[in-house]
Order: sequence, then structure tokens, then C-alpha cells
Amino acid sequence: MGETPSKALEGVKVLDMTHVQSGPSSTQLLAWLGADVIKLETPGRGDITRGQLRDLPDVDSLYFTMLNCNKRSITLNMKTPEGKEVFEKLVADVDVLVENFGPGVVERFGYPWEKLRALNDRLIYASIKGFGPGRYADFKAYEVIAQAMGGSMSTTGFEDGPPLATGAQIGDSGTGIHLVAAILAALYQRTNTGRGQRVQVAMQDAVLNLCRVKLRDQQRLVHGPLGEYPNEQFSDEVPRSGNASGGGQPGWAVRCAPGGPNDYIYVIIQPVGWKPLTELIGKPELAEDPAWATPEVRLSKLDKAFALIEEWTEKHTKWEVMDKLNAHNIPCGPILSTKEIIEDETLAQLGTVVEVDHPERGTFKTVGNPLKLSDSVVEVQRPPLLGEHNDEVLGALGYSADRLAGLRAAGVI
Repeated sequence: MGETPSKALEGVKVLDMTHVQSGPSSTQLLAWLGADVIKLETPGRGDITRGQLRDLPDVDSLYFTMLNCNKRSITLNMKTPEGKEVFEKLVADVDVLVENFGPGVVERFGYPWEKLRALNDRLIYASIKGFGPGRYADFKAYEVIAQAMGGSMSTTGFEDGPPLATGAQIGDSGTGIHLVAAILAALYQRTNTGRGQRVQVAMQDAVLNLCRVKLRDQQRLVHGPLGEYPNEQFSDEVPRSGNASGGGQPGWAVRCAPGGPNDYIYVIIQPVGWKPLTELIGKPELAEDPAWATPEVRLSKLDKAFALIEEWTEKHTKWEVMDKLNAHNIPCGPILSTKEIIEDETLAQLGTVVEVDHPERGTFKTVGNPLKLSDSVVEVQRPPLLGEHNDEVLGALGYSADRLAGLRAAGVI
């Protein structure tokens, strides 16, 4: 008889008081890893994203469904004495409490860290805030504010254009992933100490961590222009450098046939790849030409090098170019549109994009679990309806059917 496969976080209970994106992205990963995640929501409305950006009337939005898979939902009015009583029983029963309210909100409910710790000294109390303590501590933060203040926007875009936000949600989901790492570390430390602890990640810090190479380059600027950037002029701050990789190997997005908005492929020129590239583009003489043969001489005319490559790629589709370049081990990546990604058969087979059944909307596609563990297999399950698990969760805390009916009638749940 084979053993029933366990989950990495089996037995870990999480009280999820998060909303919108940064917190739910974090607790969804914990749920995928096997934690029992109980999402605590406001009666009647729930997480605000249930109603935001709806594509179907009166049905939970994709914004909500794609961030709350594999969780259970309860509703609780924290402003009532009975609601506080239920909350305190939940806190005493869980391993982790996660919240991403604005600064001071949980304290105003009457639950500073000291009180939560008194209710459960093994509790890991995890928070996402916009900023760390100090000057910005009380400021509100959203995705693009975090990108603005964490170094991303000033270094994204083209030299002659405005700072740009990236489509990657590095402020919200990026912080959520950082919080998962912190929670797992605290759970591990608890196995040695027996004590819970306070865990916090600021969105500004998470974005800056993802922009670390730009701080590297800020310090290198002291010694002169950055050769691997395509910019001709440098001031005393890291410039926006278009699609340059900013790394040791130059890269650029070049146009492909038939010329649509995403008919591009990103190509990297490595020293070993220059000779096969020259042959592919029909200019084999450039492989030995002293004006082109080495990375050093190419550095001053990378724009011309990529223009030559583009003359060739424009005659082929990005998929054809990908196959031809990969046959010679030349690093490249077609620019994939969201439509191409959501319809990609390989990504579906890998579980990178999954289809989930939902009782109210039918099926929807979402991003699968990116964390692959050989002994903790993930099945992405549908998100909960609002308050769907009230009786189940509160029943396990000892509330009888009569008591639950009373709480419901009083608007507590």
C-alpha cells in the first residue's frame, strides 16, 4: 500500500486577514503548500476584490478567484463583542496570522502584537506594509507607488521617455512571495524555540530587493560610464536603458514577421554565439572582421549589431527565429502575449496555467503553483464563496448549530 502523499505545510493553520493582492498572493502560496488557510472576511461584502473588475454580474471577479484558490472563507464582524470572542478563539487555535491592512488598523481593532502574543505565544503574526518604520511608515502604498519608491520606475523605459511601471506586480505579488519566505523561516525557527514572532515585509523593501542590480550600477557609475548600457550620456544616476539587459551579455528585442505588436524576439549575443549568428543572418564575414569579431569592439556599436540581426529576423516569425537560434545554442526568447501564454499547450501540461471549475462562473484559467516540491503535490482548487465555511470552521471551535444560528441572526457572521 502506498502512503497518502503529505503536503509540506500539512497541519499548519493560517488565519488570513488579507485583502486585494499582496496578502492574498502570499496566503495562496501557503495554501498550495498544504496549509489550512482560513480567510476572514467582512460579512456581506468580503474581500473588496470579489466585486472589483467584474466580468460577470454578481459573480466573484477573476481578480478575487485568481488570488484565493485552496482557501476556506469565514465572515466575521470584528466590531461586535461576539465577533471579538470568535476572533480570539481563532487566534488561539492557529499557527500564523497574516494581514495587510493599512498602518495601525489591527491595533485600532484592539489587537496589538502584545495582545495577540498573549492569546497564543506560538503565533507567527505576519504583516505586509507599504514601508518600514520611519518617515514613510504611515503612508499608503499601492503596486505602482512601491515600484516608484523601490527603484523600478526610474530604471524602466527608454532614455528619452518617462519612467514606466512594469506589468509584473513586483510591489504586490513580489512582496507576497517575500512574506512567504519570512513566514516559513519563522515556522522553522519556532521548531527550535517554541515561540512565535512578529514578521513584516515592506513593499518598498521587496521592490528594492528585486532592483538590486540597479543599486549595483549606481555605485559603479562613480567610476565612469556603464559600458553594457546602450546610453551615450550618463549623469550621476542609473539611466533608463530600454531593453538592454544590464548584465554581462548584451541583449535586445528585435522585430519579427509579420510585424504585430508582440512580434519580437529577445536575443542575447554571447561571444561564443557571434559566429553562428553571423552565418544565420547571411554575413559570415563579420565573424573574423576585426571591427566586429570581439565583444570589446562590438560594445560601441551594439545598436548596429542588433539592427543587422533585425534585418534577418524581420523575414521570419518569432517562433521560426527561436528554433533557428536555439539550434545553435543562442539564448533568445520570443515576446509572448498574454493570449499566447493563456493558450500555450506546454504551459498547460506543466500546470503553469491551470483551469479551475467554479460553481458560479463555470471554469476560469489561473496561474498554477510555481513552487515545485517532489513530495508535496499541488492540486489547484477553486476559491471559496463568501462565508462558505462558517459552520465548518466555527463548529470545529466548539460553536453549536444553535449558537451559529444566533450569531448569523445578530450579523456577527
